[in-house]
Amino acid sequence: MYVSRLDRAWEGTPFLLQGFLVESSDDVATLSRLCEHVYIDVEQGLGVPDAPRQMLARPALTAAAAPAHRGGGAVERVGSPGAGSLSASLERELPDAAIALDHVAVSAPRIIEALRAGEQVGPAEVALAVEPVVSSLVRNADAFFWLEALRARGDYAYSHAVNCCALSVALGRQLGLPDAMLRDLAAGGLLLDIGMTQMPVLDAPAAHPFDPDIAGRMRPHVQAGVALYRASGGDNPVVLAMLGQHHERHDGSGYPQGLAGDGIDISARIAGIVDSYDAMTSTRPHHAAVSRHDALQAIYRERDRLYQDELIEQFMQCLGIYPVGSLVELNSGEVAVVMAQNPTRRLRPVLMLLTDTGKALRDHFRQVDLMFADRAGLPEATLAVVRGLPAGAFGLEPSELYL
Repeated sequence: MYVSRLDRAWEGTPFLLQGFLVESSDDVATLSRLCEHVYIDVEQGLGVPDAPRQMLARPALTAAAAPAHRGGGAVERVGSPGAGSLSASLERELPDAAIALDHVAVSAPRIIEALRAGEQVGPAEVALAVEPVVSSLVRNADAFFWLEALRARGDYAYSHAVNCCALSVALGRQLGLPDAMLRDLAAGGLLLDIGMTQMPVLDAPAAHPFDPDIAGRMRPHVQAGVALYRASGGDNPVVLAMLGQHHERHDGSGYPQGLAGDGIDISARIAGIVDSYDAMTSTRPHHAAVSRHDALQAIYRERDRLYQDELIEQFMQCLGIYPVGSLVELNSGEVAVVMAQNPTRRLRPVLMLLTDTGKALRDHFRQVDLMFADRAGLPEATLAVVRGLPAGAFGLEPSELYL
């Protein structure tokens, strides 16, 4: 069986915040010692034969304003029809993912600049920009995120728009939200920070974070974004919720309205998580990027304070312990980049080995599937990820290696 959730926090268990496939009596014994009950995902493992099954209702994931969801009601069970099941392999999806990424990378600056100039941007234009992204992510999210990791990031505003678009769709897919809602999330993610185009250029110190005064002066970008979107003729309630509420926080400490819990639309709760994650993993004048792994850990520490616990767990299930594109160090001393996830074994991803054990760049990079190595008894089964690394560690930047 695939255990997707415990009756306690993952923290403090040996399972390292991941869902996992029960493979031994030791796993069962550990679960018995730690938990009274667990939740299983019957789509990623076996169900309970000849016994009633209770699906986990998620009322906390229901939007406060149901009409805004266009068919998106409560998430009725742990996992989703798409989570963990792919309709295309990584290799097969890569060409289409490349087309989708190129298309949205060109469209995002054009749309943002048009809005900055006060021009009309119709819903059809935004939909045309995000539709290939949604389709690719539904087929195989790893392919899109792998290519995104290899792309040299340019202007933060544009790369942030593309990344928030993709991450919102990926988390929505993990939650099992319908396709129409995924398209709305994609549009909202793409436009999430358009209000920043109306903010004054601030001369923030390059080596220091924004001070409270500067941060406070940037807060009106939320209302500015909503106003820009409405002025362009936009009226999608999901997009409006994402633009207007993505800085609200679960405990009520956010802005501009101080909303809390279910008072925040689910689309905005998703947006708040992906906005924070991408900001942490991006290099900006006042902020050095942290590793994807460390960003996930930082967000996890804020569960049920800044972010909803259930959504954080699903976000980690969606991206994995070491998300695609992460630089990682192995127990052998080698450095690799994560190419794809193995949904049933989050700590055994598909890797591209970049260096030898002495950190020297390899003449030829080598792909290793750690889960397959385990099952096939290959020598690589002894390899294990010991830590995530920030981009640029040991002089390695995946976008510069022509992978």
